[in-house]
Amino acid sequence: MKLQQGKKKLQKGFTLIELMIVVAVIGVLAAIAMPQYQKYIAKSEVASVLASLTGVKTNIEAYTVENGTFPTNAQSSALGIPTMDLGTASITSNSADSGTLTFTFGSVTTDASALVADKIITLSRTAGTGAWLCGTASGATGLDSDLLPKTCK
Repeated sequence: MKLQQGKKKLQKGFTLIELMIVVAVIGVLAAIAMPQYQKYIAKSEVASVLASLTGVKTNIEAYTVENGTFPTNAQSSALGIPTMDLGTASITSNSADSGTLTFTFGSVTTDASALVADKIITLSRTAGTGAWLCGTASGATGLDSDLLPKTCK
């Protein structure tokens, strides 16, 4: 009498279909996660630059109050503008009490991510009120608005 005739043979591994389903699920997850991760990196780079430039705003304010004029790019070394691997900062004087602090991100070959490479972000001091406005350049050199912090929109 055969006792094992009614028993099924135990499976000892994965079928090809099961492996293909797992690979497909991982592919879909990677296709969703990678763009979100790149966007997260770009947002953190923009936030880092704005945090660094906030200290420079204070120095520009002090210079403007002490000298009665907005500094030019020639005085930028005395204002403590940090050198950053992400790009370069510059100052443009518009009038005696207004001007723009501009940061240009470097290319992809530098440390800047692809979403911010060669883009420009600006901090502008308005004449009269002295209020600082955060913005970006328009067109191809402008940052996507979703990369800017909420306080900069």
